[in-house]
Amino acid sequence: MKSITIKGSQRESVGKKATKALRNAGMVPCVVYGGDEPISFTAEEIAFKNLVYTPDVHTVVINLGGTKVSAILQDIQFHPVTDRILHVDFYQIFDDKEVTMEIPVRTKGNSRGVRSGGTLRIVTRKLRVKALPENLPDFIEADITEMRIGNKMYVTAVSADNFKIMHPDNTVICQVRTSRVAIVDEVEEETEGEEGTEAAAEGAEETAEAPAEA
Repeated sequence: MKSITIKGSQRESVGKKATKALRNAGMVPCVVYGGDEPISFTAEEIAFKNLVYTPDVHTVVINLGGTKVSAILQDIQFHPVTDRILHVDFYQIFDDKEVTMEIPVRTKGNSRGVRSGGTLRIVTRKLRVKALPENLPDFIEADITEMRIGNKMYVTAVSADNFKIMHPDNTVICQVRTSRVAIVDEVEEETEGEEGTEAAAEGAEETAEAPAEA
């Protein structure tokens, strides 16, 4: 998984007045949990742009004056009116310990059902995955090419050996929804294909049975 670096400064004072002063100065108070003890630090609000305002997910390297801490985003609080970032919580990760993270799902291909007039419906856009940090994928790819009208894709179709999907096997990722027109189109497509095959076979038989000319 891709990683981004956030430069910050450790803070000693965590009172309300100090926190308010930091926010007024364009800084965001943050805490890293999961280690021997919580780490409180601050960083410029703009430093979170590529972490928060994106559909992608990343691990984070927090650089505190030379001391680097690897982590993942755990929680973020926004101002209810201005949408400014008020507080960010991180969870420290270690190379030898599995971590759970939500990974986006991306579809691949153009399904047969959609080509026949059906509609693709994405049911689950993110999957909770458990793995060692080095095995966390940037995204999970769902190949919908062979999906026909009425088909559903379950999480078992995107399973992998290097990470575990923390959802029941019957969790639906996407489905091709049925419509009256679409059913007719698909049936006609199948019928035409069968007729074409039969016609080709009959033609071959007639050629074989035709007497050779002198």
